Amino acid sequence: MPGPNPTPVESDLSLPKRVNVVVIGGGIIGASTALELAERGVSVLLCEKGRIAGEQSSRNWGWVRLGLRDPREVPLMSESLRIWQGLDARIGRKTGYEKSGILFGASGARSDVNLTRWLGHVEGLQTGARMVSGAELQGLLPEHRMALRSALYMPQDGRAEPQWATPAVAEAARDRGAVIMTNCAVRSLDIQAGRISGVFTERGRIQCHQVVLAGGAWSRLFAGNAGIDLPQLKVLNTVMRSSPVKPGPVTSIWTDGYAIRKRADGGYTIASGHENTVDIVPDSFRLARQFLPAFRQEWRSLRFRLSRRWMTEAQQDRNWLPTDVTPFEQCRVLDPEPSQKVLRRTWASARKAIPALEGAEIVQSWAGLIDVTPDAIPIISKVEHLPGLHIATGFSGHGFGIGPAAGRLVADLVTQSTPCVDPTAFRLSRFTDGAKIRPDPGY
Repeated sequence: MPGPNPTPVESDLSLPKRVNVVVIGGGIIGASTALELAERGVSVLLCEKGRIAGEQSSRNWGWVRLGLRDPREVPLMSESLRIWQGLDARIGRKTGYEKSGILFGASGARSDVNLTRWLGHVEGLQTGARMVSGAELQGLLPEHRMALRSALYMPQDGRAEPQWATPAVAEAARDRGAVIMTNCAVRSLDIQAGRISGVFTERGRIQCHQVVLAGGAWSRLFAGNAGIDLPQLKVLNTVMRSSPVKPGPVTSIWTDGYAIRKRADGGYTIASGHENTVDIVPDSFRLARQFLPAFRQEWRSLRFRLSRRWMTEAQQDRNWLPTDVTPFEQCRVLDPEPSQKVLRRTWASARKAIPALEGAEIVQSWAGLIDVTPDAIPIISKVEHLPGLHIATGFSGHGFGIGPAAGRLVADLVTQSTPCVDPTAFRLSRFTDGAKIRPDPGY
């Protein structure tokens, strides 16, 4: 079964000769950045090597959550929740956003004590976050059959449709003057006198003085060709969707066995609540020391394997000229195979717990490659030694929900405006300035 099919976004016909900003990558981060810049009157080109939202931005769970965020992400996600609530009206298109609430089951590492401790990170934010049990839990999950004594309930959290949202944001950016080029890879940066002066694409050079690299799983490869060490690996997550069912839970649920949220089509998006696959590749060894604290902390949820991905990345060019055909043109869309074992285990767990799923069928499954950093929070930062370059990547599976606010923060940095939140925690230099680098699960 093929991967998700995002709403098609047609390419503009002609490549501009010059713009103020080139945004590389047509995912939720790149599209949100382009929208924010265009709304401020900045001329912007959004360049995507394949199709808008072709990779992780259409393959994620569709959750818009503050719950269990790393505390360093809480201010940015709070801003994002505010944006999501008015986004459809602002852009004149449907994203599928609904404030449906999310439950995080107390089990395993997410024990009752740890979830209660996490609540301290949102104290005073008027989120309505609380621990629930008994009749209240039963009311949120009618007829559930989980051995669940309690859960963290985030009533302000919600969901949206990944296949709709990023294309809608991209089209809104075009409405406001942005140029969108699909099937147009940016090959490399044009650096003159130590700063950005343009980019080279497969269709020619574009003059600009600012570039935003929002390339998701491809960002490390692109940055490396420009001499920038970007510590980022990829993690594979497997997802499925069911046929429509009635009735079923409206509130999204995250437990160890499965994570589930209702879709606009009446079915459910379902994934494992804790299991991800890590393909061993050459970068696994290059970055082993930096990622060791993360591997130690998350080893129970990671499944390491040696696969064809090793050979694919070992054979990829790591340096090239602007005239060369690049890896971005050789692979327009990352479309990895989902794990059949994960699908079987997750589907069995979900059907056992949610009676409404017993009459449903799996109609589609897919996988996506998530861009992760050693501390599992994103890089949203200017590059100090290369004026004009900004990076927004490494969202570590948290990018969809936080995307609108991340785009706003990137636009603030590009335009040198007062940032919507303090960007210090997301600086690229944290990996070289002696900061303590490791994930903080926040619970």
